[in-house]
Amino acid sequence: MTKNDKENRQDDGERMSDEISRDVERKLKARSERQKGVWFGLGMFGLVGWSIVIPTLLGVVLGIWLDERFVGEISWTLTLLFLGLILGCINAWYWIKGESPND
Repeated sequence: MTKNDKENRQDDGERMSDEISRDVERKLKARSERQKGVWFGLGMFGLVGWSIVIPTLLGVVLGIWLDERFVGEISWTLTLLFLGLILGCINAWYWIKGESPND
């Protein structure tokens, strides 16, 4: 290992340390600004809603397309509707969990 390799690793470590410090500072600042208004709540409500609606609608559209192409006993529309709904709810749960003050 050459001297330049060691210096590059130190630079990478310092850079990563700086990024982590910025992220921690950003989270601490966000936690200290606890006073969130009605608009923040409505915006969060909208984001959570869309994070559920979009995968559900994509599942429906893909299901309709599959039902038209491959006729069978299984309704692809219903199957992918529920799959999209489940994925959307999981997505919303992770979103809310990431925004909660107890993370």
